[in-house]
Amino acid sequence: MPSNITRPDQQHYVAPVEETPLVAIDTVKAEGKPSNLWTDAWNDVRKRPMFWISSALIVLVVVIALFPGLFTQVPPNNDCQLANSNGGPTDGHPLGFTKQGCDIYSRIIHGTSTSLSVGIIVTVLVFVLGIVFGAFAGFYGGWLDSVLSRLGDIFFSIPYILAAVVIMSVFSQYANVWVISLAIGIFAWPATARVLRAEILRVKNSDFVMASTALGVSQFRILVRHVLPNSIAPVIVITTISLASAIVAEATLSFLGVGLPSSTMSWGNDISAAQTDLRTAPQVLILPSIALSITVLSFIMLGEVIRDALDPKARAQR
Repeated sequence: MPSNITRPDQQHYVAPVEETPLVAIDTVKAEGKPSNLWTDAWNDVRKRPMFWISSALIVLVVVIALFPGLFTQVPPNNDCQLANSNGGPTDGHPLGFTKQGCDIYSRIIHGTSTSLSVGIIVTVLVFVLGIVFGAFAGFYGGWLDSVLSRLGDIFFSIPYILAAVVIMSVFSQYANVWVISLAIGIFAWPATARVLRAEILRVKNSDFVMASTALGVSQFRILVRHVLPNSIAPVIVITTISLASAIVAEATLSFLGVGLPSSTMSWGNDISAAQTDLRTAPQVLILPSIALSITVLSFIMLGEVIRDALDPKARAQR
């Protein structure tokens, strides 16, 4: 007789309801918002002191660039006296004077807007060009990918500092913030495009992309609304760090004498003008260099924090 057949006289034991806590097993917890990449990243970065330190420094730099009058009332160029040449700190002039007798502190404060403006313009240009070239090359593929990738390889093979030196030398009479930003940014976008292309190649094979295609959504709309938002995280990290690189590039070009005109206040021009007095008055060169280093370091630290926060493997290792 098969064992699975129950006899009429067989008794069954049924446990009491209070001894079977099925509610605890079957209940689905519905409270709380669903987690995603950006929520997890924000929960991670807000616990890291480096994020708050770098953010505070960046906010300070932005406020100085926008409202220099809040930090100094001394004109950077109109109050220069040769009697104060390379002089030390005095009342109202906490950092001393340049070789021309101009206030170092005032020139650092007013030069912030120039250096930051170049960095922002270059970053926007690199971000836009990198997204356009990288997104179309990675998503559509085929001959468009080949053409855009080879074009990117051409620009990638040319060091953007060298290209900017050549461009600024040719257009020296038109040198201003916009020209130097274009000279740097037009050759600095291929790295961003490469990273975005590789990320889009990974994302476009996901199930949600196949589902959108099956529903009849156009390819361009899939790219803009689904693929690009899920591929943008690495680009944000590169963009943050590229802003710091752009500020350094502007200072380098000005130091070499092919950047902004000497009459324009910028940290690179001040460093270039002070190099001949390094032994006799090192503070004239060191102080704007410190301002440049702190600003660049702030953006690099922020980029490192964002990179770790957007990387689940990096979060798991901490």
